[in-house]
Amino acid sequence: MGVYVDQTSALEAVFPKAVILHRVIAKGVDFLILAIFRQIFPPTGIYLSITYLLIADGLFHGKSIGKLLVGLQTFVPHKNKNASFRESIIRNFPLLIGYLFLFIPYLGWIFFFLIIGFELLLMIGNEKGLRIGDELAKTQVLDSESFEIKNL
Repeated sequence: MGVYVDQTSALEAVFPKAVILHRVIAKGVDFLILAIFRQIFPPTGIYLSITYLLIADGLFHGKSIGKLLVGLQTFVPHKNKNASFRESIIRNFPLLIGYLFLFIPYLGWIFFFLIIGFELLLMIGNEKGLRIGDELAKTQVLDSESFEIKNL
């Protein structure tokens, strides 16, 4: 029922922006997983949460657990493939910086919400829904039900 994207059309295609609310919910689920790792596995939970944050979008063919539950996926249009661990690490690095600020009492939380808010504004304002991490990794988040994307 979706649109199949072949190698040649992916290079020229303009993919529709994923629903922002779905992206926020998916990232919320992923941040909940980070909190669970930190609480259940101290003191190594911090390292598990950082690792998950960085590689999450490379799991399950471009889907973090949050994206998998909501029906989104991270796609690399110029390569016509789902995001790998490499793209996931690059695209989530700005979020890692914000996440690390959470460990600074009071002021760190302000910086965290400023970074997250800025990323959200970029997603809303960009016609493809790209944030800084997407620009760096050359990725785009898509509704996975709209497209059948196969790695070649």
